[in-house]
Amino acid sequence: MSPSERAIVELILVNDFPGSSELRAQVDFVQVIATWGMDSASVDLLVQEGAPRSPGISGVIPVDATVVDDSGSLFGEILLWASNGYLSAIEYAWYGDEPPSSLPAIEMITIEV
Repeated sequence: MSPSERAIVELILVNDFPGSSELRAQVDFVQVIATWGMDSASVDLLVQEGAPRSPGISGVIPVDATVVDDSGSLFGEILLWASNGYLSAIEYAWYGDEPPSSLPAIEMITIEV
Protein backbone atom coordinates (compact mmCIF):
# COMPACT_ATOMS: atom_id res chain seq x y z
CA MET A 1 0.00 0.00 0.00
CA SER A 2 1.04 3.56 -0.52
CA PRO A 3 1.61 5.74 2.55
CA SER A 4 -1.74 7.50 2.02
CA GLU A 5 -3.62 4.21 1.62
CA ARG A 6 -2.00 2.84 4.76
CA ALA A 7 -2.73 6.01 6.75
CA ILE A 8 -6.42 5.85 5.83
CA VAL A 9 -6.70 2.15 6.67
CA GLU A 10 -5.00 2.75 10.02
CA LEU A 11 -7.25 5.74 10.74
CA ILE A 12 -10.37 3.65 10.16
CA LEU A 13 -9.07 0.66 12.11
CA VAL A 14 -7.98 2.65 15.18
CA ASN A 15 -11.56 2.29 16.40
CA ASP A 16 -12.60 -0.78 18.36
CA PHE A 17 -15.36 -3.00 17.04
CA PRO A 18 -15.69 -6.80 16.93
CA GLY A 19 -12.79 -8.13 14.84
CA SER A 20 -10.87 -4.84 14.69
CA SER A 21 -7.73 -6.14 16.40
CA GLU A 22 -7.28 -8.89 13.79
CA LEU A 23 -7.84 -6.39 10.97
CA ARG A 24 -5.23 -4.05 12.49
CA ALA A 25 -2.80 -6.99 12.58
CA GLN A 26 -3.34 -7.48 8.84
CA VAL A 27 -2.07 -4.02 7.83
CA ASP A 28 1.58 -5.11 7.52
CA PHE A 29 0.47 -7.99 5.26
CA VAL A 30 -1.69 -5.98 2.81
CA GLN A 31 -0.81 -5.24 -0.78
CA VAL A 32 -2.77 -3.41 -3.47
CA ILE A 33 -3.55 -5.77 -6.34
CA ALA A 34 -5.75 -3.62 -8.62
CA THR A 35 -7.38 -0.24 -9.10
CA TRP A 36 -11.09 0.05 -9.82
CA GLY A 37 -10.48 1.81 -13.11
CA MET A 38 -8.30 4.28 -14.89
CA ASP A 39 -7.45 7.17 -12.52
CA SER A 40 -9.57 5.60 -9.76
CA ALA A 41 -8.59 6.17 -6.14
CA SER A 42 -10.39 2.95 -5.11
CA VAL A 43 -8.29 -0.22 -4.93
CA ASP A 44 -8.57 -3.94 -4.30
CA LEU A 45 -6.43 -5.35 -1.51
CA LEU A 46 -4.92 -8.74 -0.83
CA VAL A 47 -3.79 -9.87 2.61
CA GLN A 48 -0.74 -12.10 2.33
CA GLU A 49 -0.32 -15.33 4.27
CA GLY A 50 0.59 -15.07 7.92
CA ALA A 51 -2.01 -12.50 8.93
CA PRO A 52 -4.78 -13.43 11.36
CA ARG A 53 -8.31 -13.79 10.00
CA SER A 54 -10.97 -11.59 11.60
CA PRO A 55 -13.91 -13.89 12.37
CA GLY A 56 -17.29 -12.79 11.14
CA ILE A 57 -16.09 -9.75 9.21
CA SER A 58 -17.38 -9.47 5.64
CA GLY A 59 -18.66 -6.40 3.85
CA VAL A 60 -18.12 -2.77 4.78
CA ILE A 61 -16.15 -2.22 8.00
CA PRO A 62 -18.57 -0.60 10.51
CA VAL A 63 -16.86 2.79 10.69
CA ASP A 64 -18.12 5.98 9.00
CA ALA A 65 -15.24 7.81 7.33
CA THR A 66 -16.66 10.97 5.76
CA VAL A 67 -14.61 13.32 3.59
CA VAL A 68 -15.08 17.09 3.69
CA ASP A 69 -13.54 19.67 1.38
CA ASP A 70 -11.62 22.79 2.40
CA SER A 71 -14.86 24.68 3.06
CA GLY A 72 -16.19 21.92 5.32
CA SER A 73 -18.74 20.65 2.81
CA LEU A 74 -19.38 16.94 2.56
CA PHE A 75 -17.37 15.63 -0.41
CA GLY A 76 -17.57 11.84 -0.08
CA GLU A 77 -16.72 8.88 2.09
CA ILE A 78 -14.15 6.14 2.42
CA LEU A 79 -15.45 2.59 2.67
CA LEU A 80 -13.05 -0.08 3.89
CA TRP A 81 -14.14 -3.55 2.79
CA ALA A 82 -13.39 -7.02 4.13
CA SER A 83 -14.11 -10.41 2.66
CA ASN A 84 -14.11 -13.60 4.70
CA GLY A 85 -12.26 -11.89 7.55
CA TYR A 86 -9.57 -10.19 5.45
CA LEU A 87 -9.21 -6.61 4.24
CA SER A 88 -10.24 -6.57 0.59
CA ALA A 89 -10.73 -3.00 -0.72
CA ILE A 90 -10.56 0.74 -0.13
CA GLU A 91 -13.42 2.53 -1.86
CA TYR A 92 -13.52 6.31 -2.25
CA ALA A 93 -17.17 7.16 -2.89
CA TRP A 94 -17.61 10.79 -3.92
CA TYR A 95 -20.60 13.11 -4.11
CA GLY A 96 -20.57 15.13 -7.30
CA ASP A 97 -19.84 14.92 -10.98
CA GLU A 98 -16.06 14.50 -11.09
CA PRO A 99 -14.49 11.43 -9.49
CA PRO A 100 -11.35 12.05 -7.43
CA SER A 101 -8.17 10.59 -8.87
CA SER A 102 -6.43 10.24 -5.51
CA LEU A 103 -7.36 9.57 -1.92
CA PRO A 104 -8.07 12.58 0.30
CA ALA A 105 -5.58 13.99 2.75
CA ILE A 106 -6.01 12.39 6.16
CA GLU A 107 -7.04 15.78 7.64
CA MET A 108 -10.12 15.78 5.40
CA ILE A 109 -11.52 12.56 6.92
CA THR A 110 -13.83 12.46 9.94
CA ILE A 111 -14.37 9.13 11.68
CA GLU A 112 -17.45 7.90 13.56
CA VAL A 113 -18.16 4.38 14.79
